[in-house]
Amino acid sequence: MPDLSEGVAQFQRDVFPAKKELFARLADRHTPHTLFIGCSDARVVPELITGCEPGELFVIRTAGNLVPAYTPGADGVAASIEYAVAALGVREVVVCGHSACGAMTALAHGHDLSGAPAVADWLRLADASVARTATAADVPALVRQNVLAQLANLATHPSVARALAEGTVTLRGWVFDIATGRVEELRAMAPLAA
Repeated sequence: MPDLSEGVAQFQRDVFPAKKELFARLADRHTPHTLFIGCSDARVVPELITGCEPGELFVIRTAGNLVPAYTPGADGVAASIEYAVAALGVREVVVCGHSACGAMTALAHGHDLSGAPAVADWLRLADASVARTATAADVPALVRQNVLAQLANLATHPSVARALAEGTVTLRGWVFDIATGRVEELRAMAPLAA
């Protein structure tokens, strides 16, 4: 297991000095252009996939890249979406699923989640995705349906609905293939450059 303190030391010694001016600007300014909603999976690194610098993406990571439909009340995902769209004024929102997603695999193959009740409850948010997938065990199809379902859920959030009506935000659905590095945009159904 890598020593995180060694990583911090390397950041402070090598990375930070090379980007000192960037961090100086970021200390007083937070203006990301994109809200990136991805899976918590450690293999999916939004800034690496998109080639973005610190400060360019506002990132939400949840198991299965799930976005609950809007309901009033305290909700960390909803609060983060609202802040990114209404306060920060992001211009794009990307929901990014990925190959070999553990959450979608668990659903597609009916894994026993009785030992992880919070995970089981959370994954029920993907019930609509499972229902829309022709073959329940088809993980890649479920990953795609899930991204589309989460885009629909995003549109139920008042800040997103308002921004969509005003034409100030664009929603995008992506699927990242871990093995090839390809990103498929679901709306256009054309791969983006890897």
